[in-house]
Amino acid sequence: MSILSNILLSILLLVPVFSFAADAIDINTADKAALMTVIKGVGEKRAEAIIAYREKNGPFKSIDELAEVSGIGQSIVDANRDVLKTSE
Repeated sequence: MSILSNILLSILLLVPVFSFAADAIDINTADKAALMTVIKGVGEKRAEAIIAYREKNGPFKSIDELAEVSGIGQSIVDANRDVLKTSE
């Protein structure tokens, strides 16, 4: 019974890791609502700024490029790196 308990515990501990990774959004395709929901520190104005930057400059080539958006600093990028991705 101890082996079964260990296996179940291992599975339960891995579930949050997989569900967390599934929540990552592509900053090149995400809409305003998704940006506001997933990125800590991003509200309506910052989400609009991200979309405006993307429309003007083309797709983000890296997560770090997000820091070039007005109102988005490196600290916001670093705090959210694990939930962001790019299609580039």
